Amino acid sequence: MRIIVTGGAGFIGSHISDAYMAAGHEVLIIDNLSSGHLENIPEGASFEDLDIRDEKIVEVVERFNPDVLNLHAAQMNVRVSVDDPYLDAQINVLAMVRILEAAKKTAAKKVIFASSGGTVYGDPEVMPTDETQVTHPICPYGITKLTGEHYLFYNHAIFGLPYVAFRYANVFGPRQDPHGEAGVIAIFCQRLLRDEDVTIYGDGLQTRDYVFVGDVVRANLKALDTDYIGPVNIGTGQETSVLELYEHLSAAIGGPGKANHAEAKEGEVRRSCLDASKAGRVLGWEPKMAINDGLAAAVEFFRSRS
Repeated sequence: MRIIVTGGAGFIGSHISDAYMAAGHEVLIIDNLSSGHLENIPEGASFEDLDIRDEKIVEVVERFNPDVLNLHAAQMNVRVSVDDPYLDAQINVLAMVRILEAAKKTAAKKVIFASSGGTVYGDPEVMPTDETQVTHPICPYGITKLTGEHYLFYNHAIFGLPYVAFRYANVFGPRQDPHGEAGVIAIFCQRLLRDEDVTIYGDGLQTRDYVFVGDVVRANLKALDTDYIGPVNIGTGQETSVLELYEHLSAAIGGPGKANHAEAKEGEVRRSCLDASKAGRVLGWEPKMAINDGLAAAVEFFRSRS
């Protein structure tokens, strides 16, 4: 297959690009390298250094004529979305609309979209949360991701373009960017390896569902062959608090770094945990990496670069 991966030089997208190349597919990566890195691009993949907001992306998509569009480029920082919802909408909605319009002029047979199970449900009443629960996001990032899903539904209903929208839990693992507010595991690893203190926002009892990037990659491989259309959760069904993460990583890394508390962030949900049983039914997917093993892999990766 001919596959475009937007954000393919970044954390999740680069792992997916690796797997697609290893499976024998022809891959074009589109990335502006704002958070991605050239070293993440697999050998043999084509590359366009391009912001997805650039009008040139229409020409690039049409020229490559993809079978599959895998959309992982995004503004993914909740804090940024709260501070600048206009920027968030430009990147996560308007740029996506332009890409989908280009896809309709090509041979594209499917869109695989990185949505956000950690934000589209808001503060859910049912935990673990399945896809039947209401979607009431409480941050602009969650709103734009849900809007992306609606555009995918529209393009399928009216133009017959199939899609899978992955509602990811909190993805972690090697290559995650520790420079920013997204990716608490990466941030904690880097700071503790430097013998620096970490900051925990709020009381640290807020929970997330942490899914290993290798498991996410397997879902993106299975999505190439499924007939399923619609949203599907990708998570583990297990909650882990920020305090538990700190305690585990601190014990694994050692050093004098301690945890300092700061004011809780606006727009952050209190608890998030996904029921991914639907992924088992429609994709034959289930998480395989236990969180302790995944954390050990993350520590090893950041230690090798410290």
